Amino acid sequence: MSAKTPALADFRRIVVKVGSSLLVDSAGGRLHQEWLESLAEDISGLHKFGCDVIVVSSGAIALGRSVLKLPRGALKLEDSQAAAAVGQIALAKTWAEVLGRLGITAGQLLVTLGDTEERRRYLNARSTIAKLLEWKAIPVINENDTVATNEIRYGDNDRLAARVATMASADLLILLSDVDGLYTAPPGSGREAKLIPLVPHISAEIEGVAGASGSELSRGGMQTKIEAAKIATTAGTHMVIASGKIAHPIQAITKGAPCTWFLTPANPVTARKKWIAGSLEPKGTLVLDAGAVNALRAGKSLLPAGITRIDGVFERGDAVIIRGPDGAEIGRGLVAYDAGEADKIKGKPSGDIADILGFDGRAEMIHRDDMVIAGR
Repeated sequence: MSAKTPALADFRRIVVKVGSSLLVDSAGGRLHQEWLESLAEDISGLHKFGCDVIVVSSGAIALGRSVLKLPRGALKLEDSQAAAAVGQIALAKTWAEVLGRLGITAGQLLVTLGDTEERRRYLNARSTIAKLLEWKAIPVINENDTVATNEIRYGDNDRLAARVATMASADLLILLSDVDGLYTAPPGSGREAKLIPLVPHISAEIEGVAGASGSELSRGGMQTKIEAAKIATTAGTHMVIASGKIAHPIQAITKGAPCTWFLTPANPVTARKKWIAGSLEPKGTLVLDAGAVNALRAGKSLLPAGITRIDGVFERGDAVIIRGPDGAEIGRGLVAYDAGEADKIKGKPSGDIADILGFDGRAEMIHRDDMVIAGR
């Protein structure tokens, strides 16, 4: 049975990545306001349909250059960081205004590589995104170019968007680009170039057809988009590359505009559970009472009140083994407290956490989304 192209209506959580060259004119540094408003209307449509939407937006350095009237050409690292500091304010204001006119609240997150690679910071960022989505706000995420150096950066927002999609358990990543998909040869190279509409899996042949970047403002080229597709599809997220050089680019995908879909055989929840269950070394053990075991098997989060013993030395974000009162392993998860803190609040109601620890911590020891229970 041949692979089938998905429909946008099939997805519940979508990450939309917007590149600098789409937001900002490369010659004069002018914001493409009308285009951005059309994209915001598309995002609003998804939002009204009930989708969670997350935006990964480039453009801070480009907007900062424009505000500061810096000359064109390559910038030194410290110049880029300072331009980003100015541009981040302009970028956040732009998104807040364009979404606000449609009745949508925007929230800004600035991340660095460590925020998606180190489990402790990963959980913090994931929790912030989840809360914003719960409040029906749209997270607008960008790399924190004011502090990132070449050694500690993603290097392009395609891979950042794929990491964000993984972290947020998104089921679709839309890369809006200055090209409308993956071609058999770089468009304009003089060779015959045919659009590849569907990539069921990323093979060596697919990696081999990746071309070069099409724009001065764009850090990434087709190679980085293939890397992003590998990250996304491994984590259970479908990905589509589509043209952002047209008005209402997301509506255009719905209407059958040329694009390239990268399919995944998994789903975000399954892929994440597999990662927690088999890819992380457990650092400790939580022993539960029978009531807590029953609650977990019914799909609930693990609360401190159900824990009778803490073993091992672990930090927030580490994987731990979950055992029942008879010592049998019933699951694994990412713990929300350090071992010392966990030991102090075990067996206690979540409402007592602030009095015991001196700060308002999370109500759950392990959230159900960060847990794998055997047999479920």
